[in-house]
Amino acid sequence: MSPRSASVNEELRRRSKERLLQAAVELVGERGYDATTLGDIADRAGSARGLVSYYFPGKRQLVQSAVHRLMHRTLEEALEREPCTTDGRERLARAIDAILGLARDREVLMRQHMAGLLQAEVGFVPCPEQRRLAELLRDTVARHGSTDVDRDYPMLRAQLMGAVFAALVPGVPMPVPELRAELFERYLLDWELGVPPDAGAPRGPSCDPDLSRFFATGVPDQPVRAARSDRADQADRTDRTDRTDRTDRTDRTDRTAQSK
Repeated sequence: MSPRSASVNEELRRRSKERLLQAAVELVGERGYDATTLGDIADRAGSARGLVSYYFPGKRQLVQSAVHRLMHRTLEEALEREPCTTDGRERLARAIDAILGLARDREVLMRQHMAGLLQAEVGFVPCPEQRRLAELLRDTVARHGSTDVDRDYPMLRAQLMGAVFAALVPGVPMPVPELRAELFERYLLDWELGVPPDAGAPRGPSCDPDLSRFFATGVPDQPVRAARSDRADQADRTDRTDRTDRTDRTDRTDRTAQSK
């Protein structure tokens, strides 16, 4: 068997990392942060335990990256859902509803995430997933009409984080509709924009337990599939050539026999 190409190895590594991210959000959402070990995450992902340390410095960094992935893909899905719109007010309303929806629907996971951000030994860890989330929020602020995105984006981020924290404080949580109303008033948004609490989710249940659409773990291995296709095409061409050669030889034999 010939060794795998660099592109195939890269695809396998990417899918392994995706499985770890998905396993992290699933397990922390089910059990909480302290009850979830790196070994548990590796086992759920079907990966070797040493592979976790290859991709992430520790459990907190892995969980932050996983939650930021969930947040940025949830936000992306909300912004681009049908009917598509370029209206800045509608897009900001959708962004607020998406983030508050995570606090409402994934309470354990988001509470653990917020607690991790407040830990001095780790704190806020920049990562590619967080940068993608930031890019979406910055674009939303710009489309809403900001003349100073560098000032207004951090303020929106702080407002959303504060609302999520208020919704998750044990014992004294604030209702999400009240937090939504405060944010909508601040940004002069009509209540009917986005997904009002009494309107229900635009598609299906508000909290889908299947997170696989946010993590590309099931994408076919394109290089492998392409190689298989090439081999199949080559085999088909070879088979057709063999059949043509056999037909030509048979025809020549028949003509020789007839001439005699």
